[in-house]
Amino acid sequence: MTVRGSESDAATAAPVRRRPRDRKAQIVKTAARAFSERGYHPVGIDEIAAELGISGPALYRHFPNKYALLVAAAEYGAELIRNAAESADTDRSRSAEARLDAILCALISATVENRRGGGLYRWERRYLEPVDRKRLLAIFASANAHIADALRQLRPALTPTDTDLLVAATLSVIGSITAHRTALATSKLSDVLDTACWSVLRVDLPAPAASLADPAAIATGLAMSSKRELLINEALRVFSERGYHDAGIEEIGAAAGMNASSVYRYFPSKAELLSSAFYRAADRLAVATGDALASATTARGALLALADRYISLAFSSPELLSVYFAEFGNLPALERNQLRALQRQHIEEWVHLLADTGHGAVETRFRVHAALGLVLDIGRLTHFDPQPETRARVHALMTAVLFG
Repeated sequence: MTVRGSESDAATAAPVRRRPRDRKAQIVKTAARAFSERGYHPVGIDEIAAELGISGPALYRHFPNKYALLVAAAEYGAELIRNAAESADTDRSRSAEARLDAILCALISATVENRRGGGLYRWERRYLEPVDRKRLLAIFASANAHIADALRQLRPALTPTDTDLLVAATLSVIGSITAHRTALATSKLSDVLDTACWSVLRVDLPAPAASLADPAAIATGLAMSSKRELLINEALRVFSERGYHDAGIEEIGAAAGMNASSVYRYFPSKAELLSSAFYRAADRLAVATGDALASATTARGALLALADRYISLAFSSPELLSVYFAEFGNLPALERNQLRALQRQHIEEWVHLLADTGHGAVETRFRVHAALGLVLDIGRLTHFDPQPETRARVHALMTAVLFG
């Protein structure tokens, strides 16, 4: 006979599972990674809960709905950047270079640590309500201010416009590692990013245009007569503005001057429309690459020409590249595999050319990703202003990242 509570019972009793004190923080970090890598809409609450080993109802004890979790995850990433900048810039009596170096090191460290979740705001911010987006922008602005202040101390002749552009480009370079998974030891990765950031901060920018072009005055050319091509163009615009999941076939059809049933004569599903848009982007990138290579006699010359054509494509068709980067996770699995191969081929052309100019093989891959991402980020900042002066400024930033 055994006595309840004896040593034998204690040895066989199931261990008590205790809720971690930082459960809410764990949920936020896991959600940030999932939303950043696969997109807000494709990720379900149950998926996030399962990754943490808890149930959906247990997660809802901390967040009332999926949107609240999106906001918390975006805030986490923004605050990580702001806190890194603030903690590194406590001693403003230091030289400008020392201040900037400390801020850059802190921001790079924070981004490397949060690499899998760091792209959330960059790609999924369109799903945030205006009030939440405004609050997050204020958090990022606080981090930007630390870089801008130290940069003005280093380069007092910079105009406010140039300062803002260089700060944005610097943050784009750091954030570029969240868009790919190329592996590199943390110390070496930090060195590559730091070198690229300093290349940007020291750029002498060409003069800007007197003002941004009036969108209403920009020539758009003649409309497509092909209904299929027209649908792809309108789908790109709607996907870029509203996101794939919030876009409807009816809306796309109406923009193209047809009803939903007519759209289905050309594309059997919205997913097919998205795939067609991606193949369109891949084709245009391939043509731009071929033209650049055909016109060049050296690797450096080819890269300069390729950068010019890439900027031209991005600024003339901003929806094309925005969708190309932001909606990849919404492609059907088969198309995703095929298009990923095409994306890699495009990147490899740049990497091969840059390696021929004397840069290390692994370093070149990071520089290429940073340069390509910068075009999209600065394009958004300048509203893809098509004027030659704006494109020249982006080209100067791109070449600084590529060549140092």
